[in-house]
Amino acid sequence: MAKNDAKKIENERIDEIEKKPGFFQKLFFWFLIPVLFTVAILLIIATVTNTNVFQFADKVTDSLPFVSSKEDVVENTSLSKEKIVKLQAEIQEKEAQITQLQSEIESASSEKEELVIEQERLLYEIETLKRTQEENKLEFAAVLDTYKNMSAKSAAPILVEMSEPEALRIMSNLDAEQLSAIFSKMSPADAAKFTELLSQQ
Repeated sequence: MAKNDAKKIENERIDEIEKKPGFFQKLFFWFLIPVLFTVAILLIIATVTNTNVFQFADKVTDSLPFVSSKEDVVENTSLSKEKIVKLQAEIQEKEAQITQLQSEIESASSEKEELVIEQERLLYEIETLKRTQEENKLEFAAVLDTYKNMSAKSAAPILVEMSEPEALRIMSNLDAEQLSAIFSKMSPADAAKFTELLSQQ
């Protein structure tokens, strides 16, 4: 019997627990149903009075301080568009500057290459002139040796027939003894002329 009584008491407790409403049931009964009922009544009143609920909702949301209005949104979008336009203009200006700097760098590098080529050409010409000058010195030294070894009687008529600059160049490199011997074999007019020209050097 005691077991039957214990089972009955336990069954009664389970029935009581099952009959008690839960949190969601309380929320539904005490909050959602009254809210839905109020909204339904307001919609009926709005329909009877020809009130546009959406316009009314817009007015209410515009009056709320923490909700931004459409004008603010439009103003913000126009400001952001202006910023975008300014930034795009700055980007284009920077790209133009970059392009200009690149072209300046390219022109400077091409000028540098041209200068290097010109420098190499001038160095080649200097080398060529030095070689030519050395060759001319060697040739002149050979010619001078020839005149030094020549007799005064043979050298005098040749020097008279030469151009004055060449003759003077050879005569100015001969020693005084050879030069006086050559002058003695020239006509007095030629000897006087070359003596005057040599004194002017």
